[in-house]
Amino acid sequence: MTEAEQAIGTPEAGKAEEGAVAGADGAEAGRGRRRIGVLLAVAAFAYLLDLGSKLLVVAKLEHHDAIEVIGTWLQFEVIRNRGAAFGFGEAYTIVFTVIATSVIVVIARLARKLYSLPWAMALGLLLGGAFGNLTDRIFRAPGGLQGAVVDFIAPAHFAVFNLADSAIVCGGFLIVILSFRGVDPDGTVHKD
Repeated sequence: MTEAEQAIGTPEAGKAEEGAVAGADGAEAGRGRRRIGVLLAVAAFAYLLDLGSKLLVVAKLEHHDAIEVIGTWLQFEVIRNRGAAFGFGEAYTIVFTVIATSVIVVIARLARKLYSLPWAMALGLLLGGAFGNLTDRIFRAPGGLQGAVVDFIAPAHFAVFNLADSAIVCGGFLIVILSFRGVDPDGTVHKD
């Protein structure tokens, strides 16, 4: 048996082979596991919660008086919003559809290098919220990517919104915090 054949059977050779495999994976081995599963789970949860709430309020509350949840401070009141947040830009519904689609594509591209758990959660919230409102734009009247989004959470002295909007805002807020703390989606931390 040659020296090389004998070395393969030793524990040191096994460690060297493991090192070569880890080296082939490159940075993936050093950063831990990708967090695509977390991103998808959070997105699915946010999307299904939004979709379920919209189906419920349209079936039970639309064309009825507002329901007081906390007096006049918080009510459930169904409105159809063809614009963006706070009802701005009703003439640009198709633009908001394109923006939501672009956000989804960007998140899908980021997911390939996603190793940070907080980033996975933040992007999952954005993805679920974007899909929630995009579903309304595609499938609700008048259709043709110009559908009106169902909004129903009506705090006093504030705009009416939905759970998809809440998920987008929370995801965006978390991204701002992560950026200020120097945390990147790939898990690296900058100490600037």
